[in-house]
Amino acid sequence: MLLLSKKDMQKVFTMHDAVAATKQALRIYSEGGSVVPLRVNIGAPHYEGQTLFMPGYVPALDSLGVKIVSVFPRNSAQGLPSVPATMVLIDGTNGQVCCLLDGTYLTQLRTGAAAGAAADLLARQDARIGALIGTGGQALTQLEAMLTVRNLREVRIVGRNPDHTRSFVRQSQEELANFGTLLRAVETSEEAVTDADIITAVTTSAQPVFDGRLVKAGAHINGVGSYLPEMQELDEFILRRADKIFFDSQEAVLSESGDLIIPLAKGTITADNFSGEIGRVVSRNLPGRETPEEITIFKTVGIAVLDIVTAQQIYQRALEQGIGREFSFS
Repeated sequence: MLLLSKKDMQKVFTMHDAVAATKQALRIYSEGGSVVPLRVNIGAPHYEGQTLFMPGYVPALDSLGVKIVSVFPRNSAQGLPSVPATMVLIDGTNGQVCCLLDGTYLTQLRTGAAAGAAADLLARQDARIGALIGTGGQALTQLEAMLTVRNLREVRIVGRNPDHTRSFVRQSQEELANFGTLLRAVETSEEAVTDADIITAVTTSAQPVFDGRLVKAGAHINGVGSYLPEMQELDEFILRRADKIFFDSQEAVLSESGDLIIPLAKGTITADNFSGEIGRVVSRNLPGRETPEEITIFKTVGIAVLDIVTAQQIYQRALEQGIGREFSFS
Protein backbone atom coordinates (compact mmCIF):
# COMPACT_ATOMS: atom_id res chain seq x y z
CA MET A 1 0.00 0.00 0.00
CA LEU A 2 1.03 3.61 -0.48
CA LEU A 3 1.35 6.04 2.45
CA LEU A 4 0.65 9.68 1.59
CA SER A 5 1.39 12.59 3.92
CA LYS A 6 -0.02 16.08 3.65
CA LYS A 7 3.13 17.24 1.83
CA ASP A 8 2.85 14.35 -0.60
CA MET A 9 -0.77 15.24 -1.34
CA GLN A 10 0.03 18.92 -1.82
CA LYS A 11 2.71 18.03 -4.36
CA VAL A 12 0.24 16.30 -6.67
CA PHE A 13 -3.14 17.99 -6.02
CA THR A 14 -4.23 21.64 -5.96
CA MET A 15 -7.40 23.25 -4.67
CA HIS A 16 -8.45 23.73 -8.30
CA ASP A 17 -8.09 19.95 -8.74
CA ALA A 18 -10.05 19.35 -5.55
CA VAL A 19 -12.96 21.56 -6.65
CA ALA A 20 -13.18 19.61 -9.92
CA ALA A 21 -13.03 16.27 -8.07
CA THR A 22 -15.73 17.43 -5.66
CA LYS A 23 -18.08 18.39 -8.50
CA GLN A 24 -17.60 14.92 -9.97
CA ALA A 25 -18.26 13.30 -6.60
CA LEU A 26 -21.42 15.35 -5.98
CA ARG A 27 -22.73 14.45 -9.43
CA ILE A 28 -21.99 10.75 -8.89
CA TYR A 29 -23.78 10.82 -5.55
CA SER A 30 -26.89 12.58 -6.80
CA GLU A 31 -27.12 10.26 -9.81
CA GLY A 32 -27.10 7.23 -7.51
CA GLY A 33 -23.65 6.11 -8.59
CA SER A 34 -22.32 5.45 -5.11
CA VAL A 35 -23.10 3.50 -1.97
CA VAL A 36 -22.86 5.89 0.99
CA PRO A 37 -24.40 4.71 4.28
CA LEU A 38 -25.03 7.35 6.91
CA ARG A 39 -21.89 7.70 8.97
CA VAL A 40 -21.54 6.16 12.41
CA ASN A 41 -20.93 8.77 15.10
CA ILE A 42 -19.55 7.63 18.46
CA GLY A 43 -19.35 10.27 21.18
CA ALA A 44 -16.59 10.74 23.73
CA PRO A 45 -18.49 13.11 26.05
CA HIS A 46 -15.76 13.24 28.71
CA TYR A 47 -13.58 15.03 26.15
CA GLU A 48 -16.40 16.80 24.29
CA GLY A 49 -15.47 14.81 21.23
CA GLN A 50 -16.88 12.50 18.59
CA THR A 51 -15.36 9.96 16.24
CA LEU A 52 -17.10 9.35 12.93
CA PHE A 53 -16.72 6.37 10.59
CA MET A 54 -17.56 7.24 7.00
CA PRO A 55 -17.66 4.29 4.57
CA GLY A 56 -18.50 4.40 0.90
CA TYR A 57 -18.17 2.73 -2.50
CA VAL A 58 -17.95 4.20 -6.01
CA PRO A 59 -18.37 1.33 -8.51
CA ALA A 60 -17.41 3.41 -11.56
CA LEU A 61 -13.99 4.04 -10.00
CA ASP A 62 -13.61 0.51 -8.57
CA SER A 63 -12.90 2.23 -5.30
CA LEU A 64 -14.05 1.76 -1.72
CA GLY A 65 -12.94 3.48 1.42
CA VAL A 66 -13.60 4.53 4.95
CA LYS A 67 -12.51 7.72 6.61
CA ILE A 68 -12.08 7.73 10.37
CA VAL A 69 -12.45 11.33 11.49
CA SER A 70 -12.69 12.76 14.99
CA VAL A 71 -13.84 16.16 16.17
CA PHE A 72 -12.20 17.07 19.50
CA PRO A 73 -12.41 20.86 19.97
CA ARG A 74 -10.15 20.78 23.05
CA ASN A 75 -7.24 19.55 20.92
CA SER A 76 -6.37 23.04 19.73
CA ALA A 77 -5.32 24.02 23.27
CA GLN A 78 -2.77 21.19 23.13
CA GLY A 79 -1.44 22.12 19.73
CA LEU A 80 -3.19 19.14 18.11
CA PRO A 81 -5.59 19.16 15.14
CA SER A 82 -9.18 19.56 16.31
CA VAL A 83 -10.29 17.32 13.43
CA PRO A 84 -7.73 14.47 13.16
CA ALA A 85 -8.47 11.83 10.56
CA THR A 86 -7.14 8.92 8.51
CA MET A 87 -8.39 7.84 5.10
CA VAL A 88 -8.28 4.17 4.17
CA LEU A 89 -8.60 3.67 0.38
CA ILE A 90 -9.48 0.19 -0.85
CA ASP A 91 -9.03 -1.30 -4.32
CA GLY A 92 -12.52 -2.21 -5.44
CA THR A 93 -11.26 -5.04 -7.67
CA ASN A 94 -9.66 -7.09 -4.89
CA GLY A 95 -10.67 -5.59 -1.53
CA GLN A 96 -7.12 -4.78 -0.49
CA VAL A 97 -6.11 -1.51 1.13
CA CYS A 98 -4.12 0.32 -1.53
CA CYS A 99 -3.49 3.65 0.16
CA LEU A 100 -3.49 5.36 3.55
CA LEU A 101 -3.81 9.14 3.34
CA ASP A 102 -3.56 11.96 5.84
CA GLY A 103 -7.27 12.21 6.48
CA THR A 104 -6.92 15.46 8.41
CA TYR A 105 -5.65 17.26 5.34
CA LEU A 106 -8.01 15.32 3.05
CA THR A 107 -10.93 16.50 5.18
CA GLN A 108 -9.73 20.09 5.05
CA LEU A 109 -9.16 19.88 1.30
CA ARG A 110 -12.43 18.28 0.25
CA THR A 111 -14.51 20.28 2.77
CA GLY A 112 -13.05 23.51 1.42
CA ALA A 113 -13.52 22.23 -2.13
CA ALA A 114 -17.20 21.39 -1.49
CA ALA A 115 -17.91 24.98 -0.45
CA GLY A 116 -15.73 26.16 -3.33
CA ALA A 117 -17.67 24.04 -5.80
CA ALA A 118 -20.95 25.41 -4.46
CA ALA A 119 -19.69 28.99 -4.71
CA ASP A 120 -18.48 28.34 -8.25
CA LEU A 121 -21.90 27.01 -9.21
CA LEU A 122 -24.06 29.49 -7.28
CA ALA A 123 -22.22 32.73 -6.48
CA ARG A 124 -22.43 35.71 -8.78
CA GLN A 125 -19.62 35.89 -11.32
CA ASP A 126 -18.91 39.48 -10.26
CA ALA A 127 -18.53 38.59 -6.57
CA ARG A 128 -15.84 40.78 -5.02
CA ILE A 129 -16.27 40.62 -1.22
CA GLY A 130 -16.08 37.47 0.89
CA ALA A 131 -16.77 36.79 4.56
CA LEU A 132 -15.32 33.90 6.55
CA ILE A 133 -16.73 33.14 10.00
CA GLY A 134 -14.53 30.74 11.93
CA THR A 135 -10.74 30.43 12.13
CA GLY A 136 -10.27 26.81 13.19
CA GLY A 137 -8.62 23.90 11.42
CA GLN A 138 -10.98 23.97 8.45
CA ALA A 139 -10.75 27.71 7.84
CA LEU A 140 -7.64 28.00 5.66
CA THR A 141 -8.86 25.64 2.94
CA GLN A 142 -12.31 27.27 3.06
CA LEU A 143 -10.59 30.57 2.37
CA GLU A 144 -8.39 29.10 -0.35
CA ALA A 145 -11.40 27.56 -2.10
CA MET A 146 -13.29 30.85 -2.01
CA LEU A 147 -10.34 32.62 -3.61
CA THR A 148 -9.86 29.83 -6.16
CA VAL A 149 -13.34 30.11 -7.67
CA ARG A 150 -13.89 33.87 -7.58
CA ASN A 151 -11.62 36.88 -8.07
CA LEU A 152 -12.32 38.51 -4.72
CA ARG A 153 -10.99 41.93 -3.80
CA GLU A 154 -11.39 41.47 -0.06
CA VAL A 155 -12.30 38.80 2.49
CA ARG A 156 -13.35 39.80 6.00
CA ILE A 157 -12.56 37.21 8.65
CA VAL A 158 -13.98 36.90 12.15
CA GLY A 159 -13.47 34.33 14.91
CA ARG A 160 -14.21 33.97 18.62
CA ASN A 161 -10.75 35.11 19.72
CA PRO A 162 -9.59 38.42 18.19
CA ASP A 163 -5.91 37.65 18.79
CA HIS A 164 -6.22 34.26 17.12
CA THR A 165 -8.16 35.83 14.26
CA ARG A 166 -5.40 38.37 13.61
CA SER A 167 -2.81 35.59 13.74
CA PHE A 168 -4.85 33.50 11.31
CA VAL A 169 -5.16 36.44 8.92
CA ARG A 170 -1.41 37.04 8.98
CA GLN A 171 -0.71 33.38 8.27
CA SER A 172 -3.33 33.24 5.52
CA GLN A 173 -2.11 36.43 3.88
CA GLU A 174 1.33 34.86 3.64
CA GLU A 175 0.22 31.42 2.44
CA LEU A 176 -2.35 32.74 -0.05
CA ALA A 177 -0.40 35.80 -1.23
CA ASN A 178 -0.54 34.61 -4.84
CA PHE A 179 -4.24 35.50 -5.03
CA GLY A 180 -3.56 39.18 -4.32
CA THR A 181 -6.69 39.47 -2.15
CA LEU A 182 -6.85 41.70 0.92
CA LEU A 183 -7.59 39.57 3.99
CA ARG A 184 -8.91 41.61 6.88
CA ALA A 185 -9.63 40.68 10.50
CA VAL A 186 -12.86 42.21 11.78
CA GLU A 187 -14.38 42.30 15.26
CA THR A 188 -17.96 41.18 14.55
CA SER A 189 -19.88 38.96 12.18
CA GLU A 190 -22.07 41.96 11.35
CA GLU A 191 -19.04 43.76 9.93
CA ALA A 192 -18.02 40.60 8.06
CA VAL A 193 -21.30 39.81 6.30
CA THR A 194 -22.60 43.29 5.49
CA ASP A 195 -22.39 43.72 1.70
CA ALA A 196 -20.53 40.38 1.33
CA ASP A 197 -21.10 38.43 -1.89
CA ILE A 198 -19.94 35.06 -0.52
CA ILE A 199 -20.31 34.09 3.14
CA THR A 200 -18.84 30.90 4.59
CA ALA A 201 -19.56 29.82 8.16
CA VAL A 202 -17.28 27.07 9.48
CA THR A 203 -17.72 26.83 13.25
CA THR A 204 -18.96 24.33 15.83
CA SER A 205 -21.41 26.85 17.27
CA ALA A 206 -24.74 25.84 18.80
CA GLN A 207 -26.10 29.35 18.12
CA PRO A 208 -26.41 31.23 14.81
CA VAL A 209 -23.18 33.08 14.07
CA PHE A 210 -24.54 35.94 11.94
CA ASP A 211 -27.75 37.89 11.46
CA GLY A 212 -29.47 36.75 8.27
CA ARG A 213 -31.26 40.08 8.00
CA LEU A 214 -27.93 41.72 7.17
CA VAL A 215 -27.23 39.52 4.14
CA LYS A 216 -27.56 41.44 0.90
CA ALA A 217 -29.61 40.35 -2.08
CA GLY A 218 -27.53 38.28 -4.47
CA ALA A 219 -25.29 36.77 -1.79
CA HIS A 220 -24.27 33.12 -1.64
CA ILE A 221 -23.87 31.39 1.74
CA ASN A 222 -21.99 28.20 2.62
CA GLY A 223 -23.02 26.51 5.88
CA VAL A 224 -20.14 24.17 6.67
CA GLY A 225 -19.70 23.68 10.39
CA SER A 226 -22.99 22.27 11.75
CA TYR A 227 -22.81 18.46 11.64
CA LEU A 228 -24.85 17.56 14.75
CA PRO A 229 -28.56 18.16 15.51
CA GLU A 230 -27.73 20.65 18.29
CA MET A 231 -25.37 22.76 16.15
CA GLN A 232 -26.84 25.76 14.34
CA GLU A 233 -24.73 28.32 12.46
CA LEU A 234 -27.47 29.65 10.16
CA ASP A 235 -30.38 31.61 11.62
CA GLU A 236 -34.05 31.35 10.68
CA PHE A 237 -34.05 34.70 8.90
CA ILE A 238 -31.56 33.71 6.22
CA LEU A 239 -33.28 30.35 5.68
CA ARG A 240 -36.60 32.12 5.16
CA ARG A 241 -35.03 34.77 2.92
CA ALA A 242 -33.10 32.32 0.75
CA ASP A 243 -34.43 31.80 -2.76
CA LYS A 244 -32.67 28.45 -3.09
CA ILE A 245 -31.26 25.98 -0.55
CA PHE A 246 -29.02 23.17 -1.79
CA PHE A 247 -27.35 20.24 -0.02
CA ASP A 248 -24.46 17.87 -0.62
CA SER A 249 -26.81 15.11 0.59
CA GLN A 250 -30.35 16.03 1.56
CA GLU A 251 -30.74 12.80 3.53
CA ALA A 252 -27.54 13.38 5.50
CA VAL A 253 -28.22 17.06 6.20
CA LEU A 254 -31.75 16.45 7.43
CA SER A 255 -30.51 13.61 9.65
CA GLU A 256 -27.50 15.39 11.12
CA SER A 257 -27.48 19.19 10.94
CA GLY A 258 -29.25 21.48 13.39
CA ASP A 259 -29.10 24.21 10.74
CA LEU A 260 -32.13 22.51 9.17
CA ILE A 261 -33.39 20.16 11.90
CA ILE A 262 -34.07 22.97 14.39
CA PRO A 263 -36.03 25.35 12.10
CA LEU A 264 -37.96 22.42 10.59
CA ALA A 265 -39.02 21.31 14.08
CA LYS A 266 -40.12 24.87 14.90
CA GLY A 267 -42.03 25.19 11.64
CA THR A 268 -39.92 28.16 10.58
CA ILE A 269 -39.30 26.48 7.24
CA THR A 270 -40.69 23.43 5.43
CA ALA A 271 -39.37 21.04 2.83
CA ASP A 272 -40.91 23.34 0.22
CA ASN A 273 -37.99 25.70 0.89
CA PHE A 274 -35.48 23.15 -0.37
CA SER A 275 -34.14 23.13 -3.91
CA GLY A 276 -32.37 19.75 -3.78
CA GLU A 277 -28.87 18.36 -4.05
CA ILE A 278 -26.17 20.41 -5.69
CA GLY A 279 -24.92 17.38 -7.62
CA ARG A 280 -28.02 17.84 -9.79
CA VAL A 281 -26.86 21.37 -10.54
CA VAL A 282 -23.52 19.92 -11.68
CA SER A 283 -25.36 17.54 -14.04
CA ARG A 284 -27.68 20.38 -15.13
CA ASN A 285 -30.78 18.56 -13.95
CA LEU A 286 -31.51 21.47 -11.60
CA PRO A 287 -30.99 25.18 -12.21
CA GLY A 288 -28.51 27.00 -10.02
CA ARG A 289 -28.52 30.76 -9.74
CA GLU A 290 -31.06 32.22 -12.18
CA THR A 291 -31.04 35.92 -11.28
CA PRO A 292 -28.45 38.34 -9.84
CA GLU A 293 -30.69 39.06 -6.85
CA GLU A 294 -31.22 35.51 -5.63
CA ILE A 295 -29.87 34.52 -2.22
CA THR A 296 -28.49 30.98 -2.39
CA ILE A 297 -27.47 28.63 0.42
CA PHE A 298 -25.36 25.49 0.28
CA LYS A 299 -25.44 23.26 3.35
CA THR A 300 -22.88 20.48 3.64
CA VAL A 301 -22.24 17.91 6.35
CA GLY A 302 -19.70 15.95 4.30
CA ILE A 303 -20.31 12.57 2.67
CA ALA A 304 -17.92 9.69 2.08
CA VAL A 305 -18.11 9.89 -1.71
CA LEU A 306 -16.26 13.23 -1.51
CA ASP A 307 -13.41 11.53 0.33
CA ILE A 308 -13.29 8.50 -1.95
CA VAL A 309 -13.28 10.39 -5.26
CA THR A 310 -10.74 12.93 -4.03
CA ALA A 311 -8.52 10.28 -2.42
CA GLN A 312 -8.68 8.07 -5.52
CA GLN A 313 -7.54 10.92 -7.76
CA ILE A 314 -4.74 11.88 -5.36
CA TYR A 315 -3.65 8.24 -5.20
CA GLN A 316 -3.53 7.94 -8.99
CA ARG A 317 -1.53 11.16 -9.31
CA ALA A 318 0.91 9.97 -6.65
CA LEU A 319 1.42 6.66 -8.46
CA GLU A 320 2.06 8.45 -11.75
CA GLN A 321 4.56 10.84 -10.19
CA GLY A 322 6.29 8.37 -7.88
CA ILE A 323 5.23 10.25 -4.74
CA GLY A 324 4.67 8.61 -1.34
CA ARG A 325 6.09 5.70 0.62
CA GLU A 326 5.29 2.06 -0.03
CA PHE A 327 4.44 -0.18 2.92
CA SER A 328 3.53 -3.82 3.31
CA PHE A 329 2.61 -5.95 6.35
CA SER A 330 4.37 -8.96 4.82
